[in-house]
Amino acid sequence: MEQYKNEFIQFMIDSEVLRFGDFVTKSGRNTPFFINAGNYTTGSQLMKLGQYYARTIHDNFGLDFDVLFGPAYKGIPLSVATTIAIHDMYGVDIRYCSNRKEAKDHGEKGILLGGPVKDGDRVVIIEDVTTAGTSIKETMPILKAQGDVKVEGLVVSVDRMERGQGDKGALEEIGETYGLRTASIVNMEEVVEALYNQPYNGKTYIGDAEKAAIDAYYEKYGAR
Repeated sequence: MEQYKNEFIQFMIDSEVLRFGDFVTKSGRNTPFFINAGNYTTGSQLMKLGQYYARTIHDNFGLDFDVLFGPAYKGIPLSVATTIAIHDMYGVDIRYCSNRKEAKDHGEKGILLGGPVKDGDRVVIIEDVTTAGTSIKETMPILKAQGDVKVEGLVVSVDRMERGQGDKGALEEIGETYGLRTASIVNMEEVVEALYNQPYNGKTYIGDAEKAAIDAYYEKYGAR
């Protein structure tokens, strides 16, 4: 596993984004781990997060695209931080864009904020963690309504590696459904590899008991 992935896992722990215990997801599943990207709240955290996303986008998609689109609301700061990081790290200017939940009817009217999306644009979508596809289902019509645009890919911070509607992983399923390339900074298999019986700052986050709970969770909900 690349060193930057291991550093990102530690960064999630330091930021209290990645936690282990007994949680309930929005879908009602009891889960032994929880990822809350809303806990990235400081300037230094957003700067580092943007750098990890930029590295992942560069390595998986290249930088020959025009717009980084972050669906409202969490995608707004992600798109801003990452476009800044892409410029700082690679010297490439990518436009950021996000949608409003409600169209603005005064001033700069419309449903989009940030850079415009227009005919011929190549777009990469940025989100926090793997979803069941709800956000992408809402985002694609918004992008397609702007003109003849090509959505190149979707990048998330963590692939939870859970089943989607079928037996495949949700992220893989989204990619196949919408014809997108997909990538994540890390996936949960890499998180387990990095932390299982590997203390960080004097604490073991995934010991034998936590590993057994994670294994049981994936036996029930994991991609096949």
